[in-house]
Amino acid sequence: MFAYTIKRLLQSLVTLAVLATAVFLMMRLMPEEGYFGEGFDRLDQVQIEAALTQMGLRDPLPTQLCRYLSNLLRGDLGRSIVFRPQVPISEIIAPKIPYSVYFGLASIAISLIIGLPMGVMMARFKGRTPDLLGSGYVVLVKAVAPAVCYIFLQLYLSSWLRIPMLFNVRRPLSWILPVLCMSLGNVANYAMWMRRYMVDELNRDYIRFARAKGMSNSKIMTRHVLRNAFVPMAQLLPTSILLTISGSIYVESLFSIPGMGGLLVNAIQRQDNTLVQALVLIFSCVGILGLFLGDVFMAMVDPRIKLDKRSGAR
Repeated sequence: MFAYTIKRLLQSLVTLAVLATAVFLMMRLMPEEGYFGEGFDRLDQVQIEAALTQMGLRDPLPTQLCRYLSNLLRGDLGRSIVFRPQVPISEIIAPKIPYSVYFGLASIAISLIIGLPMGVMMARFKGRTPDLLGSGYVVLVKAVAPAVCYIFLQLYLSSWLRIPMLFNVRRPLSWILPVLCMSLGNVANYAMWMRRYMVDELNRDYIRFARAKGMSNSKIMTRHVLRNAFVPMAQLLPTSILLTISGSIYVESLFSIPGMGGLLVNAIQRQDNTLVQALVLIFSCVGILGLFLGDVFMAMVDPRIKLDKRSGAR
């Protein structure tokens, strides 16, 4: 277990290095206007070249890449150019993180409380009313574009329940709609995958044997089916939790939440290249961390999984 964890950690670090390099190279393909802000149109070509040289953007590409990776290792994400000129990006991001974390944790809690029991009920009553209703919800959420669902809920529920349409930190009622919107997809995902894994377990031979021995359905569901079905779910949960906590880009922008997602949209709109580069890298790191934790967590909840070469890697 320890050897596998170290191996997966090293693989994740390599993936992160490749990802950081890819983000760096892609951002160098962006228009140079993003390095000057609103004053770009007032500069002539000589001034533009002098400024780019001063910023190190005319150095050889390998030199720029080494400097960029070296700064990342020191925790230096660079400075904003347009959003807040010359302010360190870490200072810009710091007050945004709590909003994304709070809303992410709230939506994940709701998703787990509703989604997992829904999946259990759908599997236990397969083909009957609970399963049909749950499947209808999953199909509806998956089929309709998220933007359509979010705007419908924002317009309809805000008028029906008389709650604010936009986020206001001083009005707790304004927190309801963003959390609800961020929970819709995860509820459907957890219910769908829990149902699938439980149905797979219910069709296995050991379940038939347990029934032949006279074990009740409730004991079969709790002692065997639910426990074994949760093992593959363990790999899904860390990724979905971390990605949700990092912030829903569209939801935060739609409800004017001053979090990480809304900041990324704002940075792209204002063409702040260094800020976009830093935020894309942060969101990507969260995804890599989720995959790493998912693999390790799945091995922890099921000791039958062997992760060394002698027993066969997963």
